[in-house]
Order: sequence, then structure tokens, then C-alpha cells
Amino acid sequence: MKRFAALFTQIDQTTKTSRKTSLLRAYFETAPKDDRLWTVALLSGRRPKRAVTTTRLREWAAERAGIPLWLFEDSYAIVGDLAETIALVLPPPNRRDDHSLTEMIGRLRALGALDEAARKPVILDLWDGLDQTERLVFNKLLTGGFRIGVSQKLMTRALAQALDRDEAEIAHRLMGDWSPDSTDWHRLIEAEDASADLSRPYPFALAHQVDDAPHVLGPIGDWQAEWKWDGIRGQLILREGQHFTWSRGEELMTDRFPEFARAVDFLPSGTVLDGEIVAWDGDQPLPFNALQKRIGRKTVPKKLLKDAPVIMLAYDLLEDRGHDLRDRPLLERRAALERLLSGLPGDAPVRASPVIEARDWDDLARIRATARDARAEGLMLKRRKSPYFVGRKKGDWWKWKLDPLTIDAVMIYAQAGHGRRANLFTDFTFAVRDGNALVPFTKAYSGLTDAEFRQITAWVRKNTTERFGPVRQVKPHHVFEIAFEGIQRSPRHKSGVALRFPRMARWRQDLSVDDADTLDHLHEMLNIYG
Repeated sequence: MKRFAALFTQIDQTTKTSRKTSLLRAYFETAPKDDRLWTVALLSGRRPKRAVTTTRLREWAAERAGIPLWLFEDSYAIVGDLAETIALVLPPPNRRDDHSLTEMIGRLRALGALDEAARKPVILDLWDGLDQTERLVFNKLLTGGFRIGVSQKLMTRALAQALDRDEAEIAHRLMGDWSPDSTDWHRLIEAEDASADLSRPYPFALAHQVDDAPHVLGPIGDWQAEWKWDGIRGQLILREGQHFTWSRGEELMTDRFPEFARAVDFLPSGTVLDGEIVAWDGDQPLPFNALQKRIGRKTVPKKLLKDAPVIMLAYDLLEDRGHDLRDRPLLERRAALERLLSGLPGDAPVRASPVIEARDWDDLARIRATARDARAEGLMLKRRKSPYFVGRKKGDWWKWKLDPLTIDAVMIYAQAGHGRRANLFTDFTFAVRDGNALVPFTKAYSGLTDAEFRQITAWVRKNTTERFGPVRQVKPHHVFEIAFEGIQRSPRHKSGVALRFPRMARWRQDLSVDDADTLDHLHEMLNIYG
């Protein structure tokens, strides 16, 4: 635990990727194998479940620190992080334990079998044997809020360097439905047959946003253009008569999309497709909210299967009859994909996402402008010679999205942020005009600079009209341009609409409340784009 806590602290103290990689590499070279396994699990999002409510942890920490709960809560509001607040207020440890990371997680997970009364003395005893840094890390594990400034790609790179192995191979081994309960270090990393798990997907290739006009990419003939669909990126895997559906976030979603079970009737074993899962009306994708109704469900009722059937719009073939095609150029993979999918019946749950032909970049720009008519977010541009790489490699794949939709809205509520922004108001509720009334319709918390957040925070403190717990109502004065990717009907909201990915594009200090957009205008946008 000391070794892992030291790693956490050192990584938290640097912003340099090379330094983080070096620290992780040194850790993987020296840590015990079971601790390495849990570190890989934690850094890839496989965290143990929270066994104690945060309410109880706050009460127990205040009691052990000998302070009233209100003082703890006020401290928490300033610090902005529960795990750190607890680590700061607890008295010095009575002893120094030397548990491994694996042992500590084992004790943490054992709490789930205890009733609440029995959990308290265990946690107090664990706190007593840890120093402040170890307590911080343990508390983050305990609350289910463990985060560290390391991407899975960076962790994979460091692990590959420590083991002197190919990074792409390590990335592939870490994919799939595994946990420290279901495997060990040897089977996950060292065993020769890492493909024994039939369900294991490949690491996804990702794209960068086009910053300039795409003509700087060179001749248009070097590029393949496709629609950037507004669905769920996924892989459909067919191996030995079974099928598996994975999201880009490495979530196994097979049961949520039973339509793909029929794919084994049309496609050969050893097929892995990369594509977009969309709700389908027979001719084009349905709005994303139709698909969203199915995302959180483990089982799908018949009515929803009928109202929002899904298909995969496939745009890459990663494995063909068991042969890994990822090193082949896109041009070859695309030709193989079209051969594989040609002749499938119209009711097959998979079809090829069309390639968009254009004479030149200006012609393609005109096509891109029609993306919303096709229920797409814009275009994908992929170099025809590119392999299917791991992660986000700049230069070969680009997303050329449409400019976001925008609306001018009035800030009416503000709430403080967390962590380093705990002393700033960063989370805002916005409204549009409806006659003389203001109707709330969305929240946003990103898009402003730190200087702007400090400026608006000072204004909020001077112009609060009411308080509702951590939320402050402010007098309607400031107008912000809210950018968003989509709009849909929502009976749960007073405005009748919900936005997709709202954020603050600009603080419109040149506008007054009377210049803000209206509810009627919001509904007009819903009719056009919803």
C-alpha cells in the first residue's frame, strides 16, 4: 500500500506524460504481481464497489476527529473532495501497518459481507494504521471515487515498456470482461494464448477533431469519407458460434442488443466488425434519444424492441475468419468488408456504412452541411493507407463535425464546483424567456476560463437572492451562449426539451436578459433538429 500510495502522490504532482510513464514503468518493474494486477485493474476502471455510504463515512470521520459534523461539512465544502477531507481531519495514526495493495483491497471488499454496525470498527481500525497519503488513497478506493491522472493508453505504454513487449499486444490483452477475481497476472499478461477469451475485443482506433479546413490534409483521393453517426461506437464479435457486443468504453452490451444474435446466421465465425450501433427506422437512424432508452437496460421489453430496433452500420473489418486484418491498409479492409456484407438480406442486423464520394474538398463540405438530414454529426475522414491503430494517433483519422447548435440563455442558479474548483461557482442552470417568465431548460459547467469563473463567482456572491442548500438563486442578469450537439423532447423537464452535451460557448456580456432566446425559439429548434 505504501508503494501504491507513493505512486499516486508522485503522479499527482506532475503533468508531464514522460514522467508519469517513467513512474508507472518503475512501479510495474518492482511491484508484486498481485499488486500489479490490481493496479492495472484500477487504472482501467475496474474499481471495487463502494461498501459504505458517504453519509456514514462523514459521520465516523467527524467523530474520530473530535469535531462537530457541521464543521466537517464546511471543511468538505472548501476542500471539495471527501477522501481528502477525511485524510486531513483524522488524528495521526496510532501505528503503521504494512499491508499490500491487494490485502487492503481484500479487506475493503470484505466490508460488503458485514452489517453497518460491524463496518465502523473495521474502517476506524484501518484508518489508524495508515499515514495521511495512504488514508487518502484508501478513502478514494472506499468511496468508489478513485481517479488518477493517467489514461489507459499511458498505463498500457508503461506496462509494455516495463515488460519489453509490444504495446498493441498489451492493449489487446487488457480488453474484455476480466477482473482480478476472474484472472491472475500470468493468464492476463504472460500466458502465450491471450486470445483464449472468445469475447475479447480489439482496442479501438480513435480520431482527432479537424482544426483547420480539411484541404490541408492533401489530395482528397487519399481519404475515405463517411458519416459520423450519432449512435454508440461498438464492436460486434462472432467467434465459435457465439456473438458479443462491446461498446467503446469496454462495456459488454450483448444482452442489451439481442438483434445481433442473428448475425451468426449471416456471417462466418472469426468476424469482428467495428461500427456504429444505431436505432433504425428502416431507412436511416432514429434520433439518439431512441437508442438512449435501451442503453441502461439489461433486458429490453418487446415494445422497445419494436419501437427502437437497432442495427450496426459497420465501417471496418478487424478480423476476417479468424485473421487479424488491423495491419492492412484501410483500402483493403474496406474492400473485404464490402465483400463480406454484400448480398446480406435486408433484415440482417448489420450493413456497411456508406462511403461518401466527393469531387473535391468544397464538394465534400457541401455534403457535410447536410449531415443532420442524414441523422449524423458530421463526417469521418480516414486515410486510405492507414492501418487500424490502437488509441488516438494523430494524422490518419479525423472527425469533421458540424458546428454545434447554440442558444442564448440567462443564468438563474449557481452551484460551487469540486476539487480545485471547490471555491468557485462553476455549475449553472440556464433559462429562456417565456413572456415575462424565465423557464429553466439546461445545466452546464464547462466552457469558461478560470479567470471567467473567478469573475462570475465574485458576482454570484454579491447577487444571491435565495439559497437552497448548495445552490444559489441569482438575479437574472447574465446571458451565456449555450452550445449543444442535439435536442430532443423530454416530458421530465419543464421546458419540454433536453439538450445533448450542453456547454458554455461564450459569456455574452454584450447582451441583456431581453436579448436572450425564447421558449418558442427553443421549440422551433426542436421541430427542426429533434
